[in-house]
Amino acid sequence: MSALFMGLLLTAAAQAAAQPPAFKLPDEASIPSGPAGDAIKLGKTLITDTQKLLPAHVGNGLNCSNCHLAAGTTPGAAPYVGLWGVFPEFRARGGRINSLQERVNDCFERSMNGKALAFDSKEMNAILMYMRWLSNGVPTGTEVAGRGMGKVDTKLIPDAAHGKAIYAEKCAVCHAVDGAGTKNPAGGYVFPPVWGEASYNIGAGLARTYTAAGFIKHNMPLGQGGSLSDQDAIDVAEFMTHQPRPAFAGAKNDYASGNKPKDARN
Repeated sequence: MSALFMGLLLTAAAQAAAQPPAFKLPDEASIPSGPAGDAIKLGKTLITDTQKLLPAHVGNGLNCSNCHLAAGTTPGAAPYVGLWGVFPEFRARGGRINSLQERVNDCFERSMNGKALAFDSKEMNAILMYMRWLSNGVPTGTEVAGRGMGKVDTKLIPDAAHGKAIYAEKCAVCHAVDGAGTKNPAGGYVFPPVWGEASYNIGAGLARTYTAAGFIKHNMPLGQGGSLSDQDAIDVAEFMTHQPRPAFAGAKNDYASGNKPKDARN
C-alpha cells in the first residue's frame, strides 16, 4: 500500500471521526418490559404533561415539550438524544461541572419557573431513563448532529421594532397579540405563552435573544421551520425576549466566572 493511499485513508478516517453522530431515534419497540420500560414511558409522559403531573414543580403554563419539541426528539429544538453520554459537563453559565440531574433542574427552575426535583425521586429517575433510552446507540462523549437549539448568525444586529411587526404577522395567531398563548379549554395550552407570568422566567435560555432566535429560525412558525431569515428570527426574538416575564433571583450569579454572552439577561 502506497504512502499516499495510506495518507488518504487516514485523512478520510479522521474526517469521519470529526463528524457528529447522525440524529437517530430508537424504535419504540425497543422499550423493555418491566420497571425499566415503565420508567421510560413515565419519563416521556412527564415531559409532555409536566404542568399537570408535577404541579408543585411548575410555576407557569408550560410543559417541557414546549421547548424540547416532540418530547425531546426534534433536532434543533433542544433534543434529549445523546445527552446521556455527555454529562457531567462544564457549563459556562454556572462556571462549573453540572450533572444531568442538575441540568434537568435548571430547566425546572428557569424555563418552568418552578422548583427542582429531588435527585432520587421517581420522577427524576424516570426522566433520566427516558433520556438514556433516547440516547441508545450514541457513542459516549459525542454530541449528535442537531443538539441544542438551531444556529443563527450572531453578528447580526437585532431590530426589535421590525421583530414586533414579524410577531404580529407570523406569531400572534398562535401565541396571541399579548404573548399569552392559546389556552386549551380542557386545561393547559394549545400554544404556549411566550411572555408574561405564565411563561419562562428571565433566567431561561430562551430569554436570550440569539438562543431564542435559533429555536425560532429552525422551528417556527410551527410546521414552517426555516422559513424565516436569520435576521427576521433575531429581530422577533429580540422583541419577544424583552417583553415582561417572571424574575429569577439566581440570574444575578450567571456567568460570574466570565465568558458572558452578549445577549445574557443578567
